[in-house]
Amino acid sequence: MEGPRLSGIGMTSARTRERLVQRLLEQGITDERVLDRIRNVPRHLFMDEALASRAYEDTALPIGFGQTISQPFVVAQMTAAVLKAGEASRVLEIGTGCGYQTAVLSPLVAEIYTIERIASLLTRARRTLRELRIRNVHYRHDDGSVGWPARAPFDGILLTAAPHAVPPALFDQLKIGGRLIAPVGPDGRQELIRYIKTEARIERQSLGLVSFVPLLSGLQR
Repeated sequence: MEGPRLSGIGMTSARTRERLVQRLLEQGITDERVLDRIRNVPRHLFMDEALASRAYEDTALPIGFGQTISQPFVVAQMTAAVLKAGEASRVLEIGTGCGYQTAVLSPLVAEIYTIERIASLLTRARRTLRELRIRNVHYRHDDGSVGWPARAPFDGILLTAAPHAVPPALFDQLKIGGRLIAPVGPDGRQELIRYIKTEARIERQSLGLVSFVPLLSGLQR
């Protein structure tokens, strides 16, 4: 699948995007910073032109390689969750995918470290983000389950694919007071969870049911 270009077509009118933002407000997304990013990030550029007319629907869509671009509500929910109750200067993203979540988060934190196991997706995401002049992202083609220990600790960690249980290495790379947001569980029965690391333990809060592709190990070209 050919990657999106800045000249790509799509339902890009302000009215179309505002309808999406209003839908997210009605579903409980209240962080104005996050809503503003959903309003302004050109989601149609992160998918194939054949699907661009559906870009501002609140739904997940295929991006090739068995992966999806996440539903805008879930992207907004995860972004708000990692920012809540503290600053998030350095964030690790496990699963770059097409780069849409990265783009939404990018101006809200100082640095993003993003890992993708599928090299072709990573190349495409890097190109799109570069064309959007997003400069605070560090990329790595690697197995996301091991994290990025050389750049740890992180204020926040986002998983955009679902493990059955969060790999312990990721909790090790989280700062005290940091937040880890992850869909956890088997296919079709996943729960979005915010973990907060304290001096004594890992606290857990459910954010609702979700559906994500599974977190897989190993590298793919």
